[in-house]
Amino acid sequence: MPNRAWMCTELAPDLSGLQLLPHPLPPPGPGEVAVRVRAAALNFPDLLMTEGKYQHKPALPFVAGMECAGEVTAVGAGVTAFVTGDRVCFSGHGGAFTEALVAPAAALRRLPPGLDFAQGAAYGVAAITAWVALVRRAALQPGETLLVHGASGGTGLAAVQLGCFLGARVIATGSTAAKLEAARAAGAQHLLVGQPGALGLAAEVKALTGGAGVDVVFDPVGGDLFDASVHCMAWGGRLLVVGFASGRIATLPTNLALIKGFSVMGVRAGEYGRRDPVRGEQNRQAIESLAARGVFTPLIGARFPFEQAKEAYRALAGRGVAGKVVIEM
Repeated sequence: MPNRAWMCTELAPDLSGLQLLPHPLPPPGPGEVAVRVRAAALNFPDLLMTEGKYQHKPALPFVAGMECAGEVTAVGAGVTAFVTGDRVCFSGHGGAFTEALVAPAAALRRLPPGLDFAQGAAYGVAAITAWVALVRRAALQPGETLLVHGASGGTGLAAVQLGCFLGARVIATGSTAAKLEAARAAGAQHLLVGQPGALGLAAEVKALTGGAGVDVVFDPVGGDLFDASVHCMAWGGRLLVVGFASGRIATLPTNLALIKGFSVMGVRAGEYGRRDPVRGEQNRQAIESLAARGVFTPLIGARFPFEQAKEAYRALAGRGVAGKVVIEM
């Protein structure tokens, strides 16, 4: 079928390797499903992959984009889970920024009730990251205090939403008061604006917790915010390393981990499911159920037409958007 896709043909720091090109698709084979894409959402790894800086490095050229949503247009032999017209979501390490795709049926999920195509495209990666981080890795408990960095971004907002649902007291950090209003709307009880030095932010967090510190930190930013986190951990706390949006990979003074008895935990939600497929499927079912109940409702902060995907990337890189950046067909 005729089709166009945003292809990364070479790695470059300025998106010059990202091109809108014809990308013909065959009809779906056995076990495959064809989908007309209606919306696709950007994630920070999408930007890193165009530069070759993400841990997953697909072979060139590749179709960009980790998640999208649309309608089933055809199914291959043996597919019984979907029929033509079903509203579905797709997520993977690539392949989403296209007008249509053919994917294994196992890579698709039904669009949760109550979400439109843009929201359906935008909720999955953020929600699964928050779930694996807070439930599988940190085992966040009701009454504990959760500190979420980058709380106005898509992944941070999902962590705020899930943390509140789990009964935690949530402290949100972000770069501006305006952007942090999204975290307040998602349920965060305390907002800390700006990114002061490590000791300054740690002091603010300690003041909010009566000197006790926080039980769990959700950190997709790294750099100075990681440095601040190690100074405001509670005894037995869990510091979740989710990403490095700041661009700096921090180092840990291990004496602080010893003195405070806290743990540093890496979070790779997709790899978690690949290593443990049974729990991976349980994770997917859990976030779909919560999305249907309204727990995971992504904020769409900016929308761009399909032809302006590069502008969408630049909006993501500029960090001026609260919530998710979406391209629509």
